[in-house]
Amino acid sequence: MVKTTEEIARMANVLRLHVVEMTTEAGSGHPGGSLSAADLMAVLYFRVMKHDPKRPKWADRDRFILSKGHAAPILYSALAEAGYMPVEELKTLRKMGSRLQGHPVKDKIPGIEMSTGSLGQGLSMACGIALAGKMDGKDYRTFCLLGDGELQSGQNWEAAMFASHYCLRRLTVFVDRNRLQISGCTDNVMNIEPLADKWRAFGWNVMEADGHNIDAIIDACDKADKADRPSCVILDTVKGKGVSFMEDKVEFHGKSCDCEQNECAVREIMEAIEK
Repeated sequence: MVKTTEEIARMANVLRLHVVEMTTEAGSGHPGGSLSAADLMAVLYFRVMKHDPKRPKWADRDRFILSKGHAAPILYSALAEAGYMPVEELKTLRKMGSRLQGHPVKDKIPGIEMSTGSLGQGLSMACGIALAGKMDGKDYRTFCLLGDGELQSGQNWEAAMFASHYCLRRLTVFVDRNRLQISGCTDNVMNIEPLADKWRAFGWNVMEADGHNIDAIIDACDKADKADRPSCVILDTVKGKGVSFMEDKVEFHGKSCDCEQNECAVREIMEAIEK
Protein backbone atom coordinates (compact mmCIF):
# COMPACT_ATOMS: atom_id res chain seq x y z
CA MET A 1 0.00 0.00 0.00
CA VAL A 2 2.80 2.46 0.89
CA LYS A 3 4.11 4.05 -2.28
CA THR A 4 6.76 6.61 -3.13
CA THR A 5 5.88 10.22 -3.97
CA GLU A 6 6.54 9.51 -7.63
CA GLU A 7 4.31 6.44 -7.65
CA ILE A 8 1.48 8.33 -5.95
CA ALA A 9 1.79 11.22 -8.40
CA ARG A 10 1.59 8.76 -11.27
CA MET A 11 -1.45 7.09 -9.71
CA ALA A 12 -3.14 10.49 -9.38
CA ASN A 13 -2.79 10.93 -13.13
CA VAL A 14 -4.09 7.40 -13.76
CA LEU A 15 -7.16 8.39 -11.75
CA ARG A 16 -7.48 11.56 -13.84
CA LEU A 17 -7.37 9.49 -17.01
CA HIS A 18 -10.22 7.32 -15.72
CA VAL A 19 -12.28 10.41 -14.82
CA VAL A 20 -11.96 11.93 -18.29
CA GLU A 21 -12.66 8.69 -20.14
CA MET A 22 -15.60 7.57 -18.01
CA THR A 23 -17.38 10.94 -18.08
CA THR A 24 -16.82 11.22 -21.82
CA GLU A 25 -18.25 7.73 -22.30
CA ALA A 26 -21.25 8.67 -20.15
CA GLY A 27 -21.71 12.00 -21.90
CA SER A 28 -22.27 13.57 -18.50
CA GLY A 29 -20.81 13.82 -15.01
CA HIS A 30 -18.61 16.14 -13.00
CA PRO A 31 -15.01 16.02 -14.20
CA GLY A 32 -13.73 19.40 -12.93
CA GLY A 33 -14.03 18.78 -9.20
CA SER A 34 -13.00 15.16 -9.64
CA LEU A 35 -9.73 16.18 -11.27
CA SER A 36 -8.94 18.73 -8.55
CA ALA A 37 -9.21 15.98 -5.91
CA ALA A 38 -7.11 13.34 -7.71
CA ASP A 39 -3.88 13.96 -5.80
CA LEU A 40 -5.63 13.74 -2.44
CA MET A 41 -7.42 10.52 -3.39
CA ALA A 42 -4.18 8.92 -4.55
CA VAL A 43 -2.53 9.83 -1.24
CA LEU A 44 -5.41 8.52 0.86
CA TYR A 45 -6.06 5.23 -0.91
CA PHE A 46 -2.48 4.32 -1.77
CA ARG A 47 -0.49 5.72 1.15
CA VAL A 48 -2.43 6.90 4.20
CA MET A 49 -5.64 4.95 4.70
CA LYS A 50 -5.78 1.56 6.38
CA HIS A 51 -8.16 -0.50 4.24
CA ASP A 52 -8.45 -3.86 2.54
CA PRO A 53 -10.54 -4.45 -0.63
CA LYS A 54 -10.78 -8.13 0.30
CA ARG A 55 -12.40 -7.13 3.61
CA PRO A 56 -14.47 -4.01 2.83
CA LYS A 57 -16.39 -4.32 6.12
CA TRP A 58 -13.28 -4.84 8.27
CA ALA A 59 -14.14 -3.25 11.62
CA ASP A 60 -10.77 -1.52 12.03
CA ARG A 61 -10.61 0.00 8.54
CA ASP A 62 -10.27 3.74 8.04
CA ARG A 63 -13.40 5.34 6.62
CA PHE A 64 -13.72 7.85 3.78
CA ILE A 65 -16.81 9.98 3.11
CA LEU A 66 -17.10 11.89 -0.18
CA SER A 67 -19.37 14.70 0.94
CA LYS A 68 -19.17 16.40 -2.47
CA GLY A 69 -20.85 13.36 -3.96
CA HIS A 70 -21.00 14.76 -7.49
CA ALA A 71 -17.25 14.03 -7.67
CA ALA A 72 -18.13 10.31 -7.67
CA PRO A 73 -15.90 9.62 -10.72
CA ILE A 74 -12.73 10.20 -8.71
CA LEU A 75 -13.96 7.96 -5.88
CA TYR A 76 -14.95 5.19 -8.30
CA SER A 77 -11.54 5.48 -9.99
CA ALA A 78 -9.68 5.15 -6.68
CA LEU A 79 -11.82 2.19 -5.59
CA ALA A 80 -11.24 0.43 -8.91
CA GLU A 81 -7.47 0.93 -8.86
CA ALA A 82 -7.39 -0.19 -5.21
CA GLY A 83 -9.14 -3.44 -6.12
CA TYR A 84 -12.72 -2.93 -4.95
CA MET A 85 -14.16 -3.44 -8.44
CA PRO A 86 -12.91 -4.11 -11.98
CA VAL A 87 -11.32 -1.13 -13.70
CA GLU A 88 -13.29 -2.03 -16.83
CA GLU A 89 -16.52 -1.27 -14.97
CA LEU A 90 -15.66 2.44 -14.82
CA LYS A 91 -16.90 2.85 -18.40
CA THR A 92 -20.43 1.99 -17.21
CA LEU A 93 -20.75 5.26 -15.27
CA ARG A 94 -24.33 6.63 -15.32
CA LYS A 95 -25.59 3.90 -17.65
CA MET A 96 -28.79 1.94 -17.12
CA GLY A 97 -28.21 -1.01 -14.79
CA SER A 98 -24.76 0.19 -13.71
CA ARG A 99 -23.62 0.16 -10.11
CA LEU A 100 -21.85 3.46 -10.82
CA GLN A 101 -24.58 6.01 -10.34
CA GLY A 102 -24.02 9.75 -10.67
CA HIS A 103 -23.50 9.99 -6.91
CA PRO A 104 -22.13 7.30 -4.58
CA VAL A 105 -24.66 4.86 -3.15
CA LYS A 106 -23.83 2.81 -0.06
CA ASP A 107 -23.53 -0.94 -0.68
CA LYS A 108 -23.72 -0.57 -4.46
CA ILE A 109 -19.95 -0.96 -4.54
CA PRO A 110 -17.73 -2.26 -1.71
CA GLY A 111 -15.81 0.58 -0.11
CA ILE A 112 -18.55 3.21 -0.27
CA GLU A 113 -19.36 4.05 3.33
CA MET A 114 -22.29 6.41 2.84
CA SER A 115 -24.65 7.59 0.11
CA THR A 116 -23.82 11.24 -0.59
CA GLY A 117 -24.73 14.01 -2.98
CA SER A 118 -27.06 16.22 -0.97
CA LEU A 119 -24.43 18.84 -0.27
CA GLY A 120 -23.71 19.81 3.32
CA GLN A 121 -24.52 16.44 4.86
CA GLY A 122 -21.31 14.44 4.53
CA LEU A 123 -19.54 15.98 7.49
CA SER A 124 -22.44 15.10 9.79
CA MET A 125 -22.17 11.49 8.61
CA ALA A 126 -18.42 11.53 9.19
CA CYS A 127 -18.94 12.91 12.71
CA GLY A 128 -21.30 10.05 13.51
CA ILE A 129 -18.81 7.48 12.25
CA ALA A 130 -15.97 9.09 14.18
CA LEU A 131 -18.01 9.29 17.38
CA ALA A 132 -19.02 5.62 17.02
CA GLY A 133 -15.35 4.69 16.75
CA LYS A 134 -14.51 6.68 19.84
CA MET A 135 -17.34 5.12 21.84
CA ASP A 136 -16.33 1.63 20.71
CA GLY A 137 -12.70 2.21 21.65
CA LYS A 138 -11.55 1.89 18.01
CA ASP A 139 -8.55 3.73 16.63
CA TYR A 140 -9.65 3.95 13.00
CA ARG A 141 -9.50 7.31 11.25
CA THR A 142 -12.42 8.97 9.47
CA PHE A 143 -11.71 11.17 6.46
CA CYS A 144 -14.20 13.47 4.77
CA LEU A 145 -13.79 15.49 1.57
CA LEU A 146 -15.82 18.69 1.30
CA GLY A 147 -16.24 21.03 -1.64
CA ASP A 148 -15.60 24.70 -0.92
CA GLY A 149 -18.97 25.79 -2.34
CA GLU A 150 -20.55 23.17 -0.14
CA LEU A 151 -19.41 25.12 2.91
CA GLN A 152 -22.14 27.64 2.15
CA SER A 153 -24.51 25.07 3.71
CA GLY A 154 -25.04 25.73 7.40
CA GLN A 155 -25.22 22.08 8.43
CA ASN A 156 -21.44 21.88 7.98
CA TRP A 157 -20.91 24.35 10.79
CA GLU A 158 -23.27 22.52 13.14
CA ALA A 159 -21.23 19.39 12.45
CA ALA A 160 -17.97 21.29 12.97
CA MET A 161 -19.22 22.44 16.38
CA PHE A 162 -20.26 18.86 17.21
CA ALA A 163 -16.86 17.40 16.28
CA SER A 164 -15.02 19.91 18.41
CA HIS A 165 -17.35 19.45 21.40
CA TYR A 166 -16.86 15.67 21.36
CA CYS A 167 -13.14 15.97 20.61
CA LEU A 168 -13.24 13.71 17.56
CA ARG A 169 -9.48 13.70 17.11
CA ARG A 170 -9.56 10.79 14.64
CA LEU A 171 -11.60 12.88 12.22
CA THR A 172 -9.84 14.70 9.37
CA VAL A 173 -11.68 16.93 6.92
CA PHE A 174 -10.26 18.10 3.60
CA VAL A 175 -11.67 21.12 1.80
CA ASP A 176 -11.13 21.06 -1.97
CA ARG A 177 -10.58 24.81 -2.30
CA ASN A 178 -10.71 25.13 -6.09
CA ARG A 179 -12.77 28.35 -5.77
CA LEU A 180 -15.39 27.38 -8.36
CA GLN A 181 -18.89 25.96 -8.00
CA ILE A 182 -21.60 25.26 -10.55
CA SER A 183 -22.84 28.86 -10.64
CA GLY A 184 -19.47 30.60 -10.65
CA CYS A 185 -16.70 31.72 -8.31
CA THR A 186 -17.35 30.90 -4.65
CA ASP A 187 -16.29 34.41 -3.64
CA ASN A 188 -19.08 35.85 -5.81
CA VAL A 189 -21.81 33.30 -5.12
CA MET A 190 -21.33 33.47 -1.34
CA ASN A 191 -17.95 34.32 0.12
CA ILE A 192 -16.72 31.74 2.65
CA GLU A 193 -13.58 33.56 3.73
CA PRO A 194 -11.83 33.79 6.14
CA LEU A 195 -12.11 30.02 5.86
CA ALA A 196 -9.17 28.91 8.03
CA ASP A 197 -10.18 31.31 10.80
CA LYS A 198 -13.72 29.93 10.76
CA TRP A 199 -12.53 26.37 11.37
CA ARG A 200 -10.15 27.54 14.09
CA ALA A 201 -13.00 29.41 15.77
CA PHE A 202 -14.87 26.12 15.96
CA GLY A 203 -11.95 24.54 17.81
CA TRP A 204 -10.33 22.59 15.00
CA ASN A 205 -6.68 21.97 14.21
CA VAL A 206 -6.33 23.76 10.87
CA MET A 207 -3.71 23.38 8.16
CA GLU A 208 -3.42 24.77 4.64
CA ALA A 209 -1.58 22.90 1.89
CA ASP A 210 -0.99 22.76 -1.85
CA GLY A 211 -3.58 20.22 -2.95
CA HIS A 212 -1.44 19.13 -5.89
CA ASN A 213 1.76 18.57 -3.89
CA ILE A 214 1.91 14.93 -2.82
CA ASP A 215 4.44 15.46 -0.04
CA ALA A 216 2.46 18.40 1.37
CA ILE A 217 -0.72 16.31 1.51
CA ILE A 218 1.09 13.41 3.20
CA ASP A 219 2.63 15.78 5.74
CA ALA A 220 -0.77 17.26 6.57
CA CYS A 221 -2.24 13.76 7.03
CA ASP A 222 0.63 12.81 9.35
CA LYS A 223 0.17 15.95 11.45
CA ALA A 224 -3.58 15.36 11.66
CA ASP A 225 -2.91 11.84 12.91
CA LYS A 226 -1.05 13.29 15.91
CA ALA A 227 -3.51 16.11 16.68
CA ASP A 228 -5.50 16.24 19.92
CA ARG A 229 -8.63 17.54 18.16
CA PRO A 230 -10.39 17.17 14.80
CA SER A 231 -8.33 18.46 11.88
CA CYS A 232 -9.26 20.45 8.80
CA VAL A 233 -6.86 20.58 5.86
CA ILE A 234 -7.69 23.32 3.37
CA LEU A 235 -6.25 22.23 0.03
CA ASP A 236 -5.43 24.92 -2.51
CA THR A 237 -6.43 23.26 -5.79
CA VAL A 238 -7.27 23.98 -9.42
CA LYS A 239 -10.56 22.81 -10.87
CA GLY A 240 -9.90 20.54 -13.85
CA LYS A 241 -6.26 20.04 -12.81
CA GLY A 242 -4.20 18.05 -15.29
CA VAL A 243 -6.10 19.01 -18.45
CA SER A 244 -5.02 22.41 -19.78
CA PHE A 245 -8.30 23.49 -21.37
CA MET A 246 -10.32 22.40 -18.32
CA GLU A 247 -8.20 24.07 -15.66
CA ASP A 248 -9.99 26.82 -13.74
CA LYS A 249 -12.98 26.63 -16.10
CA VAL A 250 -16.34 26.63 -14.35
CA GLU A 251 -18.14 25.11 -17.34
CA PHE A 252 -16.41 21.78 -16.66
CA HIS A 253 -17.94 21.56 -13.21
CA GLY A 254 -20.71 19.41 -14.65
CA LYS A 255 -19.89 18.92 -18.34
CA SER A 256 -17.97 16.09 -19.95
CA CYS A 257 -15.59 16.37 -22.88
CA ASP A 258 -16.70 15.88 -26.45
CA CYS A 259 -14.75 13.39 -28.60
CA GLU A 260 -12.18 15.91 -29.81
CA GLN A 261 -11.64 17.32 -26.32
CA ASN A 262 -11.35 13.80 -24.94
CA GLU A 263 -8.53 12.97 -27.34
CA CYS A 264 -6.66 16.10 -26.27
CA ALA A 265 -7.23 15.44 -22.57
CA VAL A 266 -6.15 11.81 -22.81
CA ARG A 267 -3.01 12.82 -24.68
CA GLU A 268 -2.06 15.38 -22.03
CA ILE A 269 -2.66 13.01 -19.13
CA MET A 270 -0.81 10.14 -20.81
CA GLU A 271 2.20 12.42 -21.30
CA ALA A 272 2.16 13.14 -17.55
CA ILE A 273 1.83 9.45 -16.71
CA GLU A 274 4.72 8.47 -18.96
CA LYS A 275 7.17 11.09 -17.69
